[in-house]
Amino acid sequence: MADQIFASAGNPAPSDASTGTFPGKGKVRLRYARFAATGRPLKGTVVIFPGRNEAIEKYFETIGELQGRGFAVAIFDWRGQGGSQRLTRNPRRGHVRSFQDHLADIDAFVSEILLPDCRAPFYLLGHSTGALTALLAAPRLTNRVRRMVLLAPLLTLERIPVSMKTLRRVTGFLTRIGLGRVYLARGLRKPQNQDFETNIVTSDPERFARNQGIYAEHPDLALGATTVGWVHAASAASARVQTREFLRNNRIPTLLIAAGADTLVSTPAIEAYAQQLRGASLVTIDGAKHEILQEKDRYRDQFWAAFDAFIPGEGGDDF
Repeated sequence: MADQIFASAGNPAPSDASTGTFPGKGKVRLRYARFAATGRPLKGTVVIFPGRNEAIEKYFETIGELQGRGFAVAIFDWRGQGGSQRLTRNPRRGHVRSFQDHLADIDAFVSEILLPDCRAPFYLLGHSTGALTALLAAPRLTNRVRRMVLLAPLLTLERIPVSMKTLRRVTGFLTRIGLGRVYLARGLRKPQNQDFETNIVTSDPERFARNQGIYAEHPDLALGATTVGWVHAASAASARVQTREFLRNNRIPTLLIAAGADTLVSTPAIEAYAQQLRGASLVTIDGAKHEILQEKDRYRDQFWAAFDAFIPGEGGDDF
């Protein structure tokens, strides 16, 4: 586990960084970083919720762009990944017991780091699993976060042979009989050994190579395949945020951004969700793959145009 951040070739660390760890649920040590704004006027703090198998280092470029816009940035690595404490003997095993543990960690982050040390107002930027977790956490963040921008939230997985409901039931059964920490897929997925030609998350070869370089230079930040328990936890969280009660009770203005060429999570599911979620807006970036912030400039420019139009927003955002 690390309490610092790491620059690598082609991925310089943003300026004005403060790093450390804080105790999450069960005293699991979680790595965080804060970055001061470099642009003016000061606009508050953007909290970044990364996706699965994403470390703070992967967001250096985005953090710098936010700093230049006048935002401070706060980010932490989820339990079991990046520079935070791992949860199994094999540090590459991608596991979490329940996303409720993530919610408890968010509470700790808000009370230990965000409120004492960061400038309000607060905004949230989440990607994929991080976007799903942001949705799940929205009820407890209502009086903390002014607006959320959520990229390609994991609501429905693509390329699975069964429905999300069936996936949740099967993985739930396997977890209950003690197989929760077993890999769902065989072998260890090593991010630094992926080929650009076969990757499904970005069409930008330079950003792809940069991200591979992070794990090549700092392999302790990498994570392997998901466990049965992780998939069950994610599918349960997805089901929760799609209940009628949840959809009607959202109090945080939310911009959902979908990737038109996403083959990891379902873009049609995100588009349908945006129509049901109270206070939500939708932008679909045609041609972009799953990791919009790691995409080519022509896709990222569309993201930033939507972000700048939505955040910081006006007034109290009552609706």
